[in-house]
Amino acid sequence: MSKEGEEFIALNEDQARAISGPSSRHAALIEDAFRVLVETPGGGVSLRGDVRGRGMAKRAVQTLAARINAGAEVNEADVRQAIAAARIGDAGPSGGSALPVGKRGAIAAKTAAQGAYLDMLNTCELVFGVGPAGTGKTFLAVAHGAALLLRGEVDRLIVTRPAVEAGERLGFLPGDLTEKVDPYMAPVWEALNDILGADQLRRRRDKGEIEVAPIAFMRGRTLNQAFVIVDEAQNCSRLQMKMVLTRLGEGARMAVNGDPTQVDLPNRGDSGLAHAVSILEGVKGVAVARFKAEDVVRHPLVERIVRAYDADSARQAGLPSDASPGSI
Repeated sequence: MSKEGEEFIALNEDQARAISGPSSRHAALIEDAFRVLVETPGGGVSLRGDVRGRGMAKRAVQTLAARINAGAEVNEADVRQAIAAARIGDAGPSGGSALPVGKRGAIAAKTAAQGAYLDMLNTCELVFGVGPAGTGKTFLAVAHGAALLLRGEVDRLIVTRPAVEAGERLGFLPGDLTEKVDPYMAPVWEALNDILGADQLRRRRDKGEIEVAPIAFMRGRTLNQAFVIVDEAQNCSRLQMKMVLTRLGEGARMAVNGDPTQVDLPNRGDSGLAHAVSILEGVKGVAVARFKAEDVVRHPLVERIVRAYDADSARQAGLPSDASPGSI
């Protein structure tokens, strides 16, 4: 600290510019959040304000600087996430190496839970990602799988998802298998397009290196040298979940993602996600990443919506208001 009421964080010019943001918009968000003055003189960021505000602003700035060091871009959503983490005393993501696969730079964790999830994907054969929508479960799994594919560590990236709305009976839809399934896989295709770009995605899809299929079409297969993503896994029945988990072959790894509060099955109790986590957590090679409302990285309103629904579910279940009914 150079003098009372001021904190100086030494950064290079590129870091300081990225943290300040276009027309100083990022700096303005930090100023409004913590009631501090943010300036970017040569060689760093200067923070002026009371001790508490400066401390939280410093954590937010350091989180953003770490993201820049990892080669990732910083946008307003990242700044808001850093601010939210600083408010609750979270130093931000401490794990998870950046994935150098994004069209606009490396892809890095935005929250501590995302960092832990990336670490698990790097070290475990089977990872469950459990939590509300908007926490980056699918996007990070797709980014990790794309990175493995680009490095030649797997031969295929396979994404499967239960087509609950069509009851897994896709024959009445026109077109081939891919055309039948695509409407249900839109979030995955958007993520792949964002990560790889349209041209590379099309080439790899045409070569069979990227494959999509509904859960029903996994039966009887052995998936070797592949990274497999099971998306919307809360809508897998227990039998479907056991079937797809046992498809893993030599050199294969799997990420299973879902939100246990958004089960669309006629019998909610038949959801295979909660059941699989309950019996497999602690098994060697298996890890479980749990995400909460504060890990939502979409529009700030999404986190508030998730919290409101969680509170309503807790009231109906007679749980404390801060309990998470989706925790499994």
